[in-house]
Amino acid sequence: MSGQLTAHQLTYPDAFGGGLKTNLYIMRLAICICVLTPLEIFAKAKKEVIGVLFLTGLTLCVSCVLEVSPEPSGESPYTTDALTVFFTGNGLGELKPCGCSGGQLGGLDRRAAVFSRVPRDKRLVVDTGSLVKSDSEQDLIKFNIILQALKLLDYDLVNLSEEDIEIGKNFGLLDGAGPGFNIISPQGLSEMNIPARFAKSLPFKDKRVVITIAALDAKSTSIDQIGQLFGFGSDVNSAEVNSASNLNILILGHCDNAIIDSIAKRIPLVDCIVCPSESDEPMVVGEANKRPLVFSVGRFGRYISGLQIKEAAGGKDKPILSFFTIPLEEDLEQEASLVQLYKDYQQLVRERNLLEKHPRFTLPDGLEYIGSESCKVCHEYEYEKWSRNIHAHAYAILEREGSQFDPECAICHVVGMDYESGFISEQKTGHLKNVGCENCHGPGSEHIMTAGQTKLTEPKSACIDCHTPEHSGDYAGNESSFQKKIVHWREPKPRAPVK
Repeated sequence: MSGQLTAHQLTYPDAFGGGLKTNLYIMRLAICICVLTPLEIFAKAKKEVIGVLFLTGLTLCVSCVLEVSPEPSGESPYTTDALTVFFTGNGLGELKPCGCSGGQLGGLDRRAAVFSRVPRDKRLVVDTGSLVKSDSEQDLIKFNIILQALKLLDYDLVNLSEEDIEIGKNFGLLDGAGPGFNIISPQGLSEMNIPARFAKSLPFKDKRVVITIAALDAKSTSIDQIGQLFGFGSDVNSAEVNSASNLNILILGHCDNAIIDSIAKRIPLVDCIVCPSESDEPMVVGEANKRPLVFSVGRFGRYISGLQIKEAAGGKDKPILSFFTIPLEEDLEQEASLVQLYKDYQQLVRERNLLEKHPRFTLPDGLEYIGSESCKVCHEYEYEKWSRNIHAHAYAILEREGSQFDPECAICHVVGMDYESGFISEQKTGHLKNVGCENCHGPGSEHIMTAGQTKLTEPKSACIDCHTPEHSGDYAGNESSFQKKIVHWREPKPRAPVK
C-alpha cells in the first residue's frame, strides 16, 4: 500500500454513505446511465422526444462531473494530529476586493485570519506565483506591495513564475526579497541564487516529515529530471523515496493530461501536483483519491486551499492527504499591518498620478463627452430620476474606499475614461464624475449641437462591462432587479386590451 489520499468537501459520497447530496448523486448517475443507453432502444420514438431526453441527460451528466470539484469550506483544517500546507497563487495583482458590493471574496489582509488557525510549527505556507498580470507601472507597484505582504504574512515559500522572474530581474524588484521567505523557480536561476527546490522538516507525532516542494516547467525540462529535482537522483523507486517520512509536492508551470499521466506512471515519488489555475476556485483535477493528488489553487486570491496531512494507520505508509478550500469572506478579521500596506499602495498610485496617465483613445468623428448636466435641457424628467439613483453617486463609492485615484477602480465610476475628452480627474473633469448618460448612450456633443437631430453612437458601455463577477458578484442572474434600481425613463403606456 503506497499511501492514502482523500479530498474533503467533495459533493460525491466517499462510500455512498447517505444524505441529500448522496441521494442526488445516485439519482443523477442512474439518469446518466439510462440516457446514454444506445438510442436504438428508442428507435420507435419521435426524433423530438429523443432529442429532449438526450439533452436532459447530457445536462445531468455534466452536473455529475462538475460535482467532483470541492466546495469551499470555511471550517478550520487544524487538528492536533495533523500538519497543514496552505496554498495561494495566481493572484494576478488582486490585492483586495474593490468594495463596490457586498459578498466579495479575497484580500491579502484576510489571509492571516486563516493561517493563524494552525500553529506555526504545524504549517507550511506556499504561494505558487503569477503575482501580477503585466509589467505596467501599476502592476510594478503591486509586485513590490505583494512581496511586502508575503513577508508580513510569514510565508515559507514563494514559487516565482517565468513572468515573475522576468519582471523582478528587469526592474530590480527581487533585491532584498530573500530574508522574508524562501524563493524557488522552475528556471532554477543560479545567477540569482534561486533554486528549483525547497525542503522543510516538520514535527509529526513522534517523528518528523520532510516536505519537499519543487518547481518544473514541463515544456522546457524533461520529466525524467524530476528525481534529480527532488534530490533523489535517477532511482525514483528506492525505499528512501517512498519513505513515510517524505512528502513530495511538484508545482508545474504547464499542465495537461498527458503530463500528469506520464508523471503518475513513471515518477512514483511525486505525491502531489499543483497545476496552473483556469478557474477562480481551487479544485481537484482528475480523481481525488488517486496518487498523485492533482489540484489547482484558484485565481485572484479569493480562496486559500491546502493539504491536511495525517499519519496512515500503523505509521509505515505514506501520510493520508486531504484537500480543502477556505473562502476569504468579508467577515474574516483584517490584519492591521496589511490594511495599512494597502493604504500605502493607494498613496503610491496617487503620487505616481496613474489616473491621468491612463491611456486614452481618440473618439471617432470629432465626438466629445459633455457631461450629464448638458442632457437636462431636453431630458429633465430622465435627468431628475437619474440624479436620485445609485449611478449618479458612483464616485462617492470610490471616495469611501479611498480608490478615487486608482484607474483600475475609477474607470467604472466615471464617464469615458478610456477616451480623450473623457474623465481625467475630479479637478480637471469634475462634470464627468459618476456613471452618467454618456456611459450607456454614447458621447453627446453632436447630439446636443444638432438639438437631437444627430443620433447618439458608439462607444457605449454595456452593464456587464463593469458588473463583472469580480466586482458585482450578485449581478448575474439578477439583472432585472439591478435594472429596477436605475430606472430613469418613462415606462411605455400599456396597449389597450383587444376586444
